[in-house]
Amino acid sequence: MTDCLVYFHLLPGHSLPSAEHLAPFRAVVIIEGAVSSDWRADVSDWLVRSGCLYMMAWGQDCSLWDDSVDAANIEAFDFKEIPENRFVITTWHDESPLSDAFDFCKRLAVHPAVELPRVVLLHIARSGNADHMMRAYADA
Repeated sequence: MTDCLVYFHLLPGHSLPSAEHLAPFRAVVIIEGAVSSDWRADVSDWLVRSGCLYMMAWGQDCSLWDDSVDAANIEAFDFKEIPENRFVITTWHDESPLSDAFDFCKRLAVHPAVELPRVVLLHIARSGNADHMMRAYADA
């Protein structure tokens, strides 16, 4: 299966694009800058509402992103049981190169209840580089 790959560049603290049309999808969140905890929570909520069902975080404070998306998923269901087809799986990849996180996404990020043919590369950085990131994903 070939992934449908979409790239979003986000400036820390700025507004979020529309992504609901991509649901359901996997996301690799590439964090290359410090962000506020409030904005991290906003992005996490946006990921869950947009249809992300498998989130892999890589980069600065990536374990905090893992926790934040987990919390957003729990809150989306009012702290009650989450249906299997809406459960967001989260991982973080703080001790590995980005290519390993991309490889993980391509080979191992499988949801138990929903096929996820689309991948969103969510690049949080001062400047974006869609060509480089998409090429790096393809090469992983």
